[in-house]
Amino acid sequence: MTTMKEVEPVTVLDILTYPDKFLKKQTAAVENIDGALQTVFDNMAATMYQAPGIGLAAPQVGIGQSFVIYDIAPREEGHDLQVLVNPKIITSEGEIISENEGCLSVPEFRADVKRAERILVEGVDRDGNPLRFEADGMLAIVIQHELDHLDGTLFIDHISALKRQMYKRRVKKEMKQR
Repeated sequence: MTTMKEVEPVTVLDILTYPDKFLKKQTAAVENIDGALQTVFDNMAATMYQAPGIGLAAPQVGIGQSFVIYDIAPREEGHDLQVLVNPKIITSEGEIISENEGCLSVPEFRADVKRAERILVEGVDRDGNPLRFEADGMLAIVIQHELDHLDGTLFIDHISALKRQMYKRRVKKEMKQR
């Protein structure tokens, strides 16, 4: 008689939201991709899909390490989860406006943000295999957005001071009403 290996249930994690100070911290490099980290990747994926979002960086769930997940595949085509560990943008060129960019850590706010049109990215995948690839368009926007989180930058840090202040005032007002 064979026994089935118990599959760990995935856990939906809490997403930190502005103005949580953890979101402003820089991350540390991942030294070891082990089973515990694989579970974190899976939990982050469940969290991202439930939110729903198309990207999630470790700091957004309270983890101070350098990794992100994303999936820009159309939902009706299923999932195409990507994991980037210790990612870096090597080169960038051109300029594109990400129209109506949003963030799970900056709820109920969207804005147009200037991003590089094309980027060259290096890192490793969830199994520790080296990655080096070019990205453009939507993929480039998502990767730049998520990698900003690893440096403690939110997308609202890229918009005009006036729009940023309006959002911050609204959040403070909502927090007082709670």
